[in-house]
Amino acid sequence: MLDWLKNITKEHPEFWKDYISQFEKKSNRYVILSTEKTGLNPDKDVILSFGCFAVVNDTILIGDNFEVVLLQYKFLHDNGLSNEFIVESKLKKLGEPEALKALLSYLGNATLVGYRTDIDVEMINTALEKIDCGRLRNEPLDLEIMHRRLHDINDKQFTLDELCTLYKVPLSDRNSVSDEAYKMGLLFLRLKSRLGLK
Repeated sequence: MLDWLKNITKEHPEFWKDYISQFEKKSNRYVILSTEKTGLNPDKDVILSFGCFAVVNDTILIGDNFEVVLLQYKFLHDNGLSNEFIVESKLKKLGEPEALKALLSYLGNATLVGYRTDIDVEMINTALEKIDCGRLRNEPLDLEIMHRRLHDINDKQFTLDELCTLYKVPLSDRNSVSDEAYKMGLLFLRLKSRLGLK
């Protein structure tokens, strides 16, 4: 609750200051964020990859994307997990600090959109804390919460695939973080339209 006290006298890296300075004005850009993680505990698990697409003026901008695999060799080794997917991946690979710096640069002051975004944001915040940064400042929108608000549902949870089926978003056999981000982008546009969001 008083996390801000930890950062009150801390000297932050320059890239963090650049990120924070972008929030002086509101953005019309949304970023659809998908992450692959080793689990859901921010204190024990790590992020393995990010996949993002931007949405501006109700259009998914395929060329405005971000995808990276995080080099988490130590975590994988310490937990007896295979690093085969990292070695075989053709995607850009960065260490966690460099990947976070690149992510913040990509996000800017965009509104963050995802599925169960609270978990992703907390995982990112935990990683940012390790490199002397504050917490994400991007406004989050959660697809499941948008659906529940649209239908006034409070007592039921929905998987991402269930939401896609409800809104006739095609499901894919492939399951990379970018594939998932694109699917979430389509779902977001349908929910945004029905909720009348600008």
